[in-house]
Amino acid sequence: MKKAMICLVLILPFMLLAQAKNDPKKILMVVSSYGKDLGETRPGYEFDEFTQAYLIFKKNGLVVDVASPKGGSVEADQFNKDKIYNQAVLNDQEVMKVLRSTLATSEVDPSGYDAVYVVGGKGAMFDLPYDPSLQDILLNLYRREGTVISAVCHGPAAFVNVKDGDKFIIEGIEMTGFCNLEEDLFGKKWVKEFPFRLEDQLKARGAVFSQADFMLSGVAVSRKFITGQNPFSTTGSAEAVVKALGITPAPRDLYKDERSIYLVQEVSDGKRSFESAVVELEKNQAAYDMPLIAVWGYYKILASAEDQNEMKKGVKMVELSMPYFFDENLQMVLAQAYQSLGEKEKATEILEDLIAKNLLKDKASSLLQELGKN
Repeated sequence: MKKAMICLVLILPFMLLAQAKNDPKKILMVVSSYGKDLGETRPGYEFDEFTQAYLIFKKNGLVVDVASPKGGSVEADQFNKDKIYNQAVLNDQEVMKVLRSTLATSEVDPSGYDAVYVVGGKGAMFDLPYDPSLQDILLNLYRREGTVISAVCHGPAAFVNVKDGDKFIIEGIEMTGFCNLEEDLFGKKWVKEFPFRLEDQLKARGAVFSQADFMLSGVAVSRKFITGQNPFSTTGSAEAVVKALGITPAPRDLYKDERSIYLVQEVSDGKRSFESAVVELEKNQAAYDMPLIAVWGYYKILASAEDQNEMKKGVKMVELSMPYFFDENLQMVLAQAYQSLGEKEKATEILEDLIAKNLLKDKASSLLQELGKN
């Protein structure tokens, strides 16, 4: 009997250690409570960001809870219900029930979580930075070993007022989020009402801000912090969280928009030739979101501010999409870009095509006359 007790005493710690290793990791996803009328009256959280991150966390065996400052039902901004990741969540009655009955942050015991992931959306700018219960949750994870603090897009706004003593917890941390350029291009409806610009406030709190080009994937991993720059950084940031928790992310198929943005990024960064991208699209057209590639090029041209190297990047993306996607306004912007780049023949060809199709005829004719005078 004595020997059996000694064996039990020796074995018990190893049994408890093995059990601890087998316990699933637990993550708290946080969304804004601010939204109303699908973002028309007040902005809310981004459903795309929630769904993509949630599906990755569940696929990799994490236990997921969802909280918001007020608790209860939360409202996302308008979103595309046809996106495959949104369909997956909309058809999951269990998670939809969770979104109708989120935990109030004041009810959350943070000691039970290994990670927190703050979902973005413009609503995050209005309530998350000022929620004392959320600040307590973040500070608890900050002080504990082996935890992960993460956010995407406007989600890092939740971090800007959290202090450990006299020090902001993000001081000296490399961090990204929805940057000023992205606000200028895409945030016009609500940005004037923001209490601060996210990039500016992160820098003011001592964070080292990093960013990719607008609406391309950018993920910053710094100590226990993981942040994603924009909606197209959601999958990358979510999988970085999974890795930080000691789990190898399960293989998955890339979404069409995700694959498209990666292609844009590779060509724009010079990691892939334009010619190889043309071949890829010819072979796998159905695997890509052609309008998304075109729209990125459109905004790149607009944002280039006459910087010809930057303008050329936008032109290349529009050219990539041209065999598969047509929009007369996009074609007009492309013609104007060709004019700025001194490519008169290409501009003329586009303008004559628009006139022949009776599209933007007056504007195209005027630009064509201008080209003829030069």
